[in-house]
Amino acid sequence: MKLLSPAISRLARMRSWRIENWSTNPVAAQREVLQDLVTAAQYTEFGKKYNFSQLFTVRKFKENVPIHEYDDIKPYIHRMMNGEQNILWNTPIAWFAKSSGTTSDKSKFIPVSDESLQDNHFQASKDVLTTYYKNFPSSDLLTGKGLVVGGSHQISKVNDEIQYGDLSAVLMQNSPFWGQWLRTPELSVALLDEWENKIEKLAQATAEENVTSLAGVPTWTLLLLKRILEIKGKTTIKEVWPNLELYIHGGVSFTPYREQFDKIIGEPINYLEIYNASEGFFAGQDLPDDDGMLLFTEHGIFYEFMPVEEYGKPNPQTIGLGKVEIGKNYALIISTNGGLWRYLVGDTVQFTSLNPYKIKVSGRLKHYM
Repeated sequence: MKLLSPAISRLARMRSWRIENWSTNPVAAQREVLQDLVTAAQYTEFGKKYNFSQLFTVRKFKENVPIHEYDDIKPYIHRMMNGEQNILWNTPIAWFAKSSGTTSDKSKFIPVSDESLQDNHFQASKDVLTTYYKNFPSSDLLTGKGLVVGGSHQISKVNDEIQYGDLSAVLMQNSPFWGQWLRTPELSVALLDEWENKIEKLAQATAEENVTSLAGVPTWTLLLLKRILEIKGKTTIKEVWPNLELYIHGGVSFTPYREQFDKIIGEPINYLEIYNASEGFFAGQDLPDDDGMLLFTEHGIFYEFMPVEEYGKPNPQTIGLGKVEIGKNYALIISTNGGLWRYLVGDTVQFTSLNPYKIKVSGRLKHYM
């Protein structure tokens, strides 16, 4: 562990040039991403249906491929979960991320390819780490353990080849070997499903560890921290984990929780917001206390932005990065290396910066309907 951490730290710091490249040339990066996606999927069932082999421009792609909501792709998903391959994506899909439901479904199942793991979720995670080191060059983040407090981590099998679980469970099961070493607790505890029992086991397993970072939903994280203080008989978390320096959050507004975290931790630490959904890892804060998150434009996802007033129209119009405006609400539409094509995520975003492109989550599309 001690030998591994400095090596990973050096690798993370060396990625800065690549982040600089795509963040300063985002439109070109996006054009290349779309070409790679269309080329990879041209011989899939979906690619043949929409003539991917003849789509050489963004305009042609948008003309040929309609915008899809989950109900539109659900028949494809069911076939994939039954083992059919080469449907939406050209490499085998063995994992699905179980996401919160829509009005007509209790749950959504989002395909997770090896490419979406490696080139999206894990690459984005590394880029978040790189930007953190750039902001805090003397950080000792990787000399200790990272504690992730996620959702319900139960992994379920559809058959011998196909499995599903919430995103954090899928990522934990597929993370590289060094990721397993840098995380606490062990998988058997992290993947527990029943929350009261899980919080207790998490607290018991991590109270004696050298935890340097936390990530997770604020409500559950606060419950865990309070239980750890009870176990250790301490008044602040810094007395338990003196080297704690970072809390990573996302998915809900952190503003209502900030004061509670400051109080329970006891000393200032760094807070970092990310936008990581079942459908993809879209953005992450690259500067401390910035209102926006840097949009990841080279990570296997092609983005379109639909002005919210377009939703519900027979032929809703979308725009690319070159035409977005600061402060305007857009519905996020993505095409991904997991096989989602012009997929309406359901979130709305606003741009806070155009150089580089930074976004913040402004709500859910249903709130504007």
